[in-house]
Amino acid sequence: MTTTVPETRASAAPRRFSLSRALVYLALVVAALFFLVPIYLLIVTALKTPDAINLDTTWHLPGTWNWGSFTEAWSKVSGGLRNSLLLAVAATALSALLGSLNGYALSKWKFPGADLLFALMLFGMFIPYQAVLIPLFQFIKGIGLYGSLWGLILAHVVYGLPITTLIFRNYYSEVPDALIEASRIDGAGFWGIYSKVIFPLSVPGFVVVVIWQFTQVWNEFLFGVTLANPSSQPITAALAQLSGGQAVSWNLPMAGALLTALPTLLVYILLGRYFVRGLLAGSVKG
Repeated sequence: MTTTVPETRASAAPRRFSLSRALVYLALVVAALFFLVPIYLLIVTALKTPDAINLDTTWHLPGTWNWGSFTEAWSKVSGGLRNSLLLAVAATALSALLGSLNGYALSKWKFPGADLLFALMLFGMFIPYQAVLIPLFQFIKGIGLYGSLWGLILAHVVYGLPITTLIFRNYYSEVPDALIEASRIDGAGFWGIYSKVIFPLSVPGFVVVVIWQFTQVWNEFLFGVTLANPSSQPITAALAQLSGGQAVSWNLPMAGALLTALPTLLVYILLGRYFVRGLLAGSVKG
């Protein structure tokens, strides 16, 4: 006795072409080109010799690849790169830790005036750097940190606390209160609950804060040129000096810009897959 096995149908019918889908793809392609075309110009200009850079050959690939521009740019921005790495790592770590503690206290340890304090902290997000530059300069100078890398770290930590507190407060709002209450019944206090319950659950939140804050600190320019002396200025200040003359060899600042972008690109490559997950985890309260 033989049995026949019926043919299985495809689980889903092929997607049909539609005008709306084509428009969506077209918009995505245009958006991608909008971001990729400047990167293309950056790379091809950095690889050209100074004589090969003009308006007529802007879009042309280099005839001979000139890697010397990267060597020269590195020799001029390497000190700023070291300063920026120390600055970004220290400021990001401190502001992330303090923001985590603030978010934990404001979401799980309510006290009178907590909402008002949180609103005042958020107000700091909307104050432009230029508005606080003079009082910040006077404060940093008054405590003896003007011109040093520690003064820059302090400025970025203070200015980064509002956004880091906001991210962690929203993230911790999703942690069930039953976990906190159970830990309190077991005798855990503020620090015990944070170290044994809250902190182990905070990885997605820390990833979002690290990417955000590291990028902000790395790309910041104004504090770097006003609160630090030349030996402690970040890479953004060193990059500006590459094009400070009357006659600019554009391959040099382009190569410097590529070197400047590599660390933030590396951070996003390593942590990018957790970034959206962390944002979504703190966006909707469950």
